[in-house]
Amino acid sequence: MWADNETERDLLNFSGVADTIAEIIARANGKPISIGVSGAWGMGKSSLIKLTRTALSKQPKKQGDREFVFVEFNAWLYQGYDDARAALMDVIAEKLQEEAVKRNKDKSKVADFIRRIRWFRAARLVAGDALALSLGLAPTGVLGGLWQTAKSMTDGVNQNELEDAKGKAKQAAGEARSLLAPRLEESPPKEIQALRDSFEEALEELEITLVVLIDDLDRCLPHTTISTLEAIRLFLFLKHTAFVIAADDAMIKHAVRKHFGGLDDQTLVTNYFDKLVQVPIRVPTLGTQEVRAYMMMLFVDNSDLEEETKEAIRQSIAARLRESWQGKRVDRAFVESLKLTLPPGLVNQLDTADRLAPLMVSASDISGNPRLIKRFLNALAIRMTISKAQGVGVDEAVLAKLLLFERLGDPKAYRELIASANAHENGHPILLSEWEAKAISGAAQELAQPWHGSFVQEWLALPPALATKDLRGALYVGREHAPLITPSDRLSSDAAETLSALLEHPDMATSLSSKLQEISRSELAFMMDRLLDRARQEQQWGVPAILEACLTLCGADPTQGPRLAAFLRERPASQVQPNIVPKIGSEPWAGAVFDHWEKQGRYS
Repeated sequence: MWADNETERDLLNFSGVADTIAEIIARANGKPISIGVSGAWGMGKSSLIKLTRTALSKQPKKQGDREFVFVEFNAWLYQGYDDARAALMDVIAEKLQEEAVKRNKDKSKVADFIRRIRWFRAARLVAGDALALSLGLAPTGVLGGLWQTAKSMTDGVNQNELEDAKGKAKQAAGEARSLLAPRLEESPPKEIQALRDSFEEALEELEITLVVLIDDLDRCLPHTTISTLEAIRLFLFLKHTAFVIAADDAMIKHAVRKHFGGLDDQTLVTNYFDKLVQVPIRVPTLGTQEVRAYMMMLFVDNSDLEEETKEAIRQSIAARLRESWQGKRVDRAFVESLKLTLPPGLVNQLDTADRLAPLMVSASDISGNPRLIKRFLNALAIRMTISKAQGVGVDEAVLAKLLLFERLGDPKAYRELIASANAHENGHPILLSEWEAKAISGAAQELAQPWHGSFVQEWLALPPALATKDLRGALYVGREHAPLITPSDRLSSDAAETLSALLEHPDMATSLSSKLQEISRSELAFMMDRLLDRARQEQQWGVPAILEACLTLCGADPTQGPRLAAFLRERPASQVQPNIVPKIGSEPWAGAVFDHWEKQGRYS
């Protein structure tokens, strides 16, 4: 398995871009610089930010050069907990205070800057209450207490209420004075300029260049995105500062439109972000060579090789990628040419990367996106683990090809593929036989919907050919998406189709209630078997989607209720969550389940 996190190890050949960003910041020589790193979700912006920090830390320094001090800010982490604008101010202030202590410098300028940040925080709180009042909303904090007192007086006032109001007014005034005193400048514009001046003076006092790395803006809600950008604007274009802002252009534009009430002028929307960014840099799009190298490195990272060997392979692949423009390939043969002893299983995985890479680039649902590639490989790894744990012999290459079609092919075509395998006594999808033969030979063929399209043609040609493979094991370990239905199961086509829909979209099970009413009880019993098989993979029993499917089937056949009850009774105590109680509370069998859980101490 691979964690979905950014990395300081370059697996995407981004080091050249990171080195370029670092060089731009270093060559600015104290002049303010702002750099925008743009790219779609999952394309590696966060990793590029990490690599930039590493590259900048390694920049050669001459005597008199300032040290780079880094502030990393992720607005998404603060969303819903704090105002992003104030949070960014606090993070910068805390970093300067930390540096002042570390360097044993005179802290007067840093202290002045921190005092002004606190004033802005206080002013923001008061302004927030005023805004709430103007919108007819209840404010928060001490002023919110005043508001609640005032509301209670709308039907008249007595002496106690008057004294209460006076007390809260004094408290509010006292808190405001403690937050805002000592009084600073005369007006907000003067305060903003004074804050900027104070910030520059603090950096001068510390003799540092502050590099602020902003990430995950494209994960934020529009309000948080704009708040963060407004906070950045306070500190932009000041001496000895550099801002690197990673965000998806499309999400920034969406936030700007929402902020300005559905602004239609594309030029104005674009200009808003462009005015903040001096140097725009786009995350490189990955081609087949880069995707193949990335997949191979993920497999290498997940292997039992020594760390030194893994790093040697990574460096060799990175060097080879820099020569790929000359036609030099990064593939399994190249890794084997390094004369390293590789486990047979890893060689097979490198071969899988070799075959899958072109489709990972050309398939529109992946398009070379590193995060989506990693998720695909994680799904493959999970199924291989299940197959080993349950003693199911599954060829990884077969499983990878089947999983690829499941994730990227037309759902109707996938169901036809599964039906073909289920109908054959040895699990062979003979439906593919002629199509695969023509695709492998390069012969032209025009397939009807839902098999039409270039993806299908490339997938059919992808080794290994599946027409003569027994897919029952692969289908068994992937039954959360498609049921394994052998001829002995004797499900009607309607029942099989409904079961597939329940497993693929359990959260929409209620829409299938009428179809379930038309299915025989013997078939419903089998369908419950498959749903419970899928349910056993859940680790948290609050209200997972599969529970909705099980409850809907029980509605069509109440005799299945006790089976579901027995299943829920046996869930480990650590998995049972309180929000399952109202979900199943109206079921006739729920009382016995609750009694059992109570005896086991599973909920209170």
